[in-house]
Amino acid sequence: MVCDLLTGGDLRYHLQNRVEFSEQSVALLVCELGSALEYLQTQRVVHRDIKPDNILLDDGGHAHLTDFNIATRLQKDAMACSMSGTKPYMAPEVFLCALDEVAGYSYPVDWWSLGVVAYEMRRNVRPFVVHSNTPLADIKNILNTPVHYPRYWSSNFIDLLQKLLSTYPGGRVSTQQELHQTPLLRNIDFQQVLEKKIKPIFKPPEDHLNCDPCLELEEMIVETRPLHKKKKRLAKQRSAQRDSDPETVLVKEFIVYNRYKELKRRNMEQKENDWQRELELAMANSIVNSLAPIQERPASSTSTSISHAANPTIPTPTTAHAPAVTNSPSRSSRCSACKESDSIEFIDRTPSPQGTSGGAIAATPTQLCTTLATSTAQK
Repeated sequence: MVCDLLTGGDLRYHLQNRVEFSEQSVALLVCELGSALEYLQTQRVVHRDIKPDNILLDDGGHAHLTDFNIATRLQKDAMACSMSGTKPYMAPEVFLCALDEVAGYSYPVDWWSLGVVAYEMRRNVRPFVVHSNTPLADIKNILNTPVHYPRYWSSNFIDLLQKLLSTYPGGRVSTQQELHQTPLLRNIDFQQVLEKKIKPIFKPPEDHLNCDPCLELEEMIVETRPLHKKKKRLAKQRSAQRDSDPETVLVKEFIVYNRYKELKRRNMEQKENDWQRELELAMANSIVNSLAPIQERPASSTSTSISHAANPTIPTPTTAHAPAVTNSPSRSSRCSACKESDSIEFIDRTPSPQGTSGGAIAATPTQLCTTLATSTAQK
């Protein structure tokens, strides 16, 4: 929310600086704030915290009402019943409501607070000695005591304050029309007040700031333990108390749920599952063609004709075993088996029968079959 820049400071600052407000200054401020309360009443809003701290002045000295933190909006013909506000400026019916002596309160409570502010502006003290720690029973008796008005005050000004500080809400000034009927404000044009055409007697100075810059930094400058360290110290104390409390120990630690991180994690998990399924499907569809089994041939089945084809320099044996060699299995079947296995190369690390050294020799299946046949023929 953006607010207007009010360089005149709050009314509390000027009261602390012992600024003397005349009756005319107080009367104009009552008229301006009365116009504000009249507008709030048309909106069914009760401010409940009117005090010098919440009244700001602009550079011309006109009053503005701020701080609606505890303001409430009433329903039609309804009343508020909570005890809200600052005790020295709260109306008697608010305390009576807290003591269950009345049913509630309404708009006149703001006009009571306005009367307390007007009295404090003129005399620089409040009409009732009430503090934040004063018991409710004592406050009830204090507010029923008569208010002291100095003798040098005018009768019209005293009459205005008496009508604003009436303990009975029905006899209290609570509207702009009733305010205009008082002798002090009878000759004031409220339309000109609303348009800020009446210049205030008191005008905030412009040569310096109308606030105390050290107010918020006072504790940090004067105290041995600055405010920021005090906050850390209090936080550690609260943490130690929570740790020592057996009930809070059982409470599980609250984990912050991050929706975006959770969605990202789920997407990555889904992708990994898809990749795994694709890999399993590809492995299942892959077919490995099995190689034809290699038939083992006995040593006695080798023929002399094959040995001639492989090594023609070896003579044909003429022993009685020749017919057995001739009657061996057909050469075509054996050669076809050799041809089928010619495409497969492997390393044979056994010593070669014709080699002089025992190194590993790479040989084809055809050469191996020829070597076996030659060896058999020699034997």
